[in-house]
Amino acid sequence: MRRLFFLAAAIVFLSGCAHVIPEDILQEVDTEISFAQLRRAPQDYQGKVVLLGGVIVKTVNKKEGTLLEIYQTELDREGRPINIDVSQGRFLALYEGLLDSEIYRRGRKVTIVGVVQGKEVIRLGEIDYCCPYLVVKEIHLWKEEQPQRYEPYPWGPWYPWYPWHDPYWCYR
Repeated sequence: MRRLFFLAAAIVFLSGCAHVIPEDILQEVDTEISFAQLRRAPQDYQGKVVLLGGVIVKTVNKKEGTLLEIYQTELDREGRPINIDVSQGRFLALYEGLLDSEIYRRGRKVTIVGVVQGKEVIRLGEIDYCCPYLVVKEIHLWKEEQPQRYEPYPWGPWYPWYPWHDPYWCYR
């Protein structure tokens, strides 16, 4: 009985840390390819499946589908982009279908499994920037994080007498 309890607890605990990309698609990913390698020579990895994530910079709807320009960030073990102030560069991801540009807009976090097609040159200000180009196999858009309201004392320092701590309590 005790073993069964611990087994059930372990399953529940570990399922909370599951990756957002389905397991069958994750098995296709070549984990040996780092973003630095991919950015340096994307044509060398043509046809390989990679897992990348980051923050959307631009969304463009085209005839072929929706093109996302994303700046890469590190991913946690669930696949969530973290540390969004650090990036090794940008990449392009083509989703063969329509993604609403109001939902997949600038600043949203995404995790993508895609097939490397090569490189694409984009214009960043006055420079030409070479970045990896992928065709999306699976995409996950992360929910926007709502800022938390900070209250140093949720009930005030005078908890049992809370209404009287607020000088305007009788006017509310």
